[in-house]
Amino acid sequence: MIQLNGVSKRYGSRVVVDDLSLDVAAGELLILLGGSGCGKTTTLKMINRLVDPTSGTIRLDGTDTSTIPPFELRRRIGYAFQQVGLFPHMTVAENVAVTPSLLGWPPDRIRNRTDELLELVELDPALVRDRRPDALSGGQQQRVGVARALAASPTVMLLDEPFGALDPLTRERLQESFLRVRRELGLTAVFVTHDMAEALLLGDRIAVMHEGRLEQIGTPHDLLSRPGSPYVRQLMDTPRRQAAAVERLSDGSAT
Repeated sequence: MIQLNGVSKRYGSRVVVDDLSLDVAAGELLILLGGSGCGKTTTLKMINRLVDPTSGTIRLDGTDTSTIPPFELRRRIGYAFQQVGLFPHMTVAENVAVTPSLLGWPPDRIRNRTDELLELVELDPALVRDRRPDALSGGQQQRVGVARALAASPTVMLLDEPFGALDPLTRERLQESFLRVRRELGLTAVFVTHDMAEALLLGDRIAVMHEGRLEQIGTPHDLLSRPGSPYVRQLMDTPRRQAAAVERLSDGSAT
């Protein structure tokens, strides 16, 4: 579904992404994992041409994305990110309807699609459709952001740390909700995070990036059991250390 072949991004002498090649299968959830500045967000933005690669090719369902007008490409790809980016002067329904309106859908179809998506992300249309974003909680706003990204029925979705700013309980509920939505719609998704537990629990496969390069790619089990480099081993040991520390606290053995 998504293929990156030898993709690099440079700003002058600074290399942000270096010769990245990977495939994302149809229906797969691929996690891009790594620390700040490793190139994962730039990689995500290159997939939908918010940023153009310096070299290499990116294909979507077999088509070179450089041959697709950016506005057309972005209508085929849902995009959700941490800051949500809802338009504050618009209602929830108007925010969800932005892309269908640009596509010229008739009003009845837009309204039905909006209500369908709000229900899909577990929001009651009757309660929220006419509210402004500032009348919603952070978790509700993030759900609206996901609904908006799905409005034009994309088969591919890109998510850039979409739940990172939320409290742990809300974050867990939204992770579970997103997994359910993805399975129901058969979405192919690329999900950026620096959170180890989130990566391990959500991803079908995880691509670990470090200093712009692909360090290792594999299933959560692969990375946990066979880390391919000291950096990957260090990352995978982090949730184990945290779990051990919590266990010591719970049995009173921590000092």
